[in-house]
Amino acid sequence: MDTSRISSTRLTDKKCVPCNLKELRPMNEDAARTLMPQVTEWNLANEDGVMKLRRSWTVKTFNKGLEFFRRVAALAENEGHHPDLHLVGWNNVTIEIWTHAIGGLTENDFILAAKIDKLDVLDLLRRKPSD
Repeated sequence: MDTSRISSTRLTDKKCVPCNLKELRPMNEDAARTLMPQVTEWNLANEDGVMKLRRSWTVKTFNKGLEFFRRVAALAENEGHHPDLHLVGWNNVTIEIWTHAIGGLTENDFILAAKIDKLDVLDLLRRKPSD
């Protein structure tokens, strides 16, 4: 992806674009790193050549984890971009975001991550969010 096409507009002010656009291509690691300062709590992961964004939280209870996912799901539906949600054990939640349709990261993934960061979920968390 040409990094010059990534605008300086805040990610939270943007809306995800449809993932079936023919011109949508996975961004390279350099392009992804230019957006990482806007999603500082997220980690850039490379799994078998597929770059993803990943972040974990610890919630108070199992039901709080399900509520956490409900809030994320409502946002994801509104954006038309859906992350992978993992509830491990009874209180560890992890979200992985990448554009499945192209097998890599796009600006959509960073938009969704930035908006997830803005969700009001502190009442669900056991302690400060962690990586």
